[in-house]
Amino acid sequence: MEVMVKKFQSKFRKVKEEMNRWDELQSCLISQFRNASHILDRLQVLQMSNNYGTLNCVSGVRDALLEKQIGSLNNILVSMRKTLEEFHCIVASLEKLHCDGRQLVKGSSSRTTMKQLQQRVGVKPRLIDCLDGLLFLHEIYYSEYLLKSSVVSVLSAMAIMPRLPLPISDTQITQRDSSNIAFHVWFLLFLFY
Repeated sequence: MEVMVKKFQSKFRKVKEEMNRWDELQSCLISQFRNASHILDRLQVLQMSNNYGTLNCVSGVRDALLEKQIGSLNNILVSMRKTLEEFHCIVASLEKLHCDGRQLVKGSSSRTTMKQLQQRVGVKPRLIDCLDGLLFLHEIYYSEYLLKSSVVSVLSAMAIMPRLPLPISDTQITQRDSSNIAFHVWFLLFLFY
């Protein structure tokens, strides 16, 4: 029994590594989102010819500026999709850790009974707690991954239709001022603005 708990401890160390990697990617995605939203804000301004003043005389300046901004936005969106792929790898890893944990319990040399799953080994957690914890972590990170995917999809859609009024700057203020607000909270603020 104690050997199995130690195997679960190594799984949770791997989970901790994945969570640290997730945090790094989260910072990267927030930065990418901020950059994309700034470009979308600029695109709205650049599309109005009355904002060019005397530069209206220069042929092609408006189109050149718009083209440059759209190119930058496309590069950021590609980077965001790559970041999402890395998030997905973490989610897949967490799912595998949970499945491996279940398999560990099912495939032990002696069939593990419910009583054994409930039994504590000293101050260590119960096996059932380990299994539930792995499942819970996978579900949380999978849900957050789905939210992040939705945000990137919405942002991509906004890039296609940049003439729509966007609440992105307000979302950024919320995000910047409340760095402890979960990603899904400011996303909901963004959607229901």
